[in-house]
Amino acid sequence: MPYPFLSDEWFSAAKVIREEAGDIGPPGGNDIKLNVTVVEGPMGDTDVHLADGVFDRGHVEGAPTKATVPYDVARQLFVDGNPQAAMQAFMSGQLRIEGDISKIMAVQGAAMSPSPEQRQLQERLREITA
Repeated sequence: MPYPFLSDEWFSAAKVIREEAGDIGPPGGNDIKLNVTVVEGPMGDTDVHLADGVFDRGHVEGAPTKATVPYDVARQLFVDGNPQAAMQAFMSGQLRIEGDISKIMAVQGAAMSPSPEQRQLQERLREITA
């Protein structure tokens, strides 16, 4: 039952997985607020955010940083757990950042050494993603 990344079904299944995982601490800490627009996806552009330890749909108020990233790079980051994809995308101009770049760096730095619980969550997200 894999679902396309960022589809309504994917978000619903990811929410269940996230709730089952409990409080495992997000990459970058709970105080990070980051808005992301994923472009060139099969469902068009999709707004998502990382805030208060949760990755979900839409943008949040007061986020000091906004990133625009292609769908394939977003999938590598959020599903495959490949933090190097962000640096490669930034260097090639695919990842555009507005605002406080240090927030992106904090998320990337934390993603380089996930806890066992975070790795398990990542694996479960891969299982539900087509």
